Amino acid sequence: MSNLDRRPTPQELGGLEQTPAGPVLDLLPGKEVLLGESTRVRRLLPTLGRRLVGAWAFVDHYGPDDVTSSPGMQVAPHPHTGLQTVSWLLDGEIHHRDSIGSDVLFGPGQLALMTAGHGIAHSEQSPAVHPRFLHGAQLWVVLPDGSRDTAPAFEHHATLPGFTSDGVTATVLMGSFGGATSPGTAYTPLVGVDLALDAGADVEVSLDPDFEHGILAASGSATVEGTPLAHGTMAYLGTGRRTLRLRADEPAKLLLLGGEPFEERIVMWWNFVGRSGEEIADYATSWTEHERFGEVTGFEGIRIEAPPLPPLPLVPRGRVR
Repeated sequence: MSNLDRRPTPQELGGLEQTPAGPVLDLLPGKEVLLGESTRVRRLLPTLGRRLVGAWAFVDHYGPDDVTSSPGMQVAPHPHTGLQTVSWLLDGEIHHRDSIGSDVLFGPGQLALMTAGHGIAHSEQSPAVHPRFLHGAQLWVVLPDGSRDTAPAFEHHATLPGFTSDGVTATVLMGSFGGATSPGTAYTPLVGVDLALDAGADVEVSLDPDFEHGILAASGSATVEGTPLAHGTMAYLGTGRRTLRLRADEPAKLLLLGGEPFEERIVMWWNFVGRSGEEIADYATSWTEHERFGEVTGFEGIRIEAPPLPPLPLVPRGRVR
């Protein structure tokens, strides 16, 4: 998934100084942006309220959109460095191609995990003949300094572990939860879980108190610790929680994201994660000059060019505004 903002704001993130020492419940304001040719998404992280939840640095939620008479998602080849993309579908199909030769069609309940590392390019498209609805989330995880220059890789896991108990079905995308561990490769202590709540569910799930967490209402709506969470909105939960109470009057799907607060300071601009403005400029130049990232074969169309670099130096902004 690409950040297609033509004037992306450079951000220096990370550090523990603005991580709450205990539980909070803050609703995060999102904004609607256009992705590719026809897909509108709700960008929930980074946002005015927060830029990181553990190593999770980017959350786009889209749909459900009726794409019967449209091409659906059409995101041309674009680059990434220093991060992992975690693609999660609730409805629809996506065709992933990348510059290391991956060519995969994935659907709901399947994990598409791309590790950009040193550098990779990829495209994402709804197939020509596709399901009626498109609905899902695209997530980025920052790679720590010791792993950020790793060789690029792509993983497709068609089945994932989980459990069902007391009106909730958990599917573990990343990390471990409730005794189940995802096969997805993680480079920092984190967790990502799809929680499907039955109508009338009133459940309490266990959390790691050393993690900070956020939770997204991906489908339907629910109540989180007594606070309503509407469809397409996200709440930041802070640290120190051992349990989380969830209620739903209707069937709902929540996406729980968490991890140890990310200590390193990073710079995130466009589709790149680095450690300085100079690194980011080098990445942009490499993409423009067709270096470092390779080429995506099989995509018919023009790749996405890097937007102009900002005229001013990067300004440290911390974890929150």
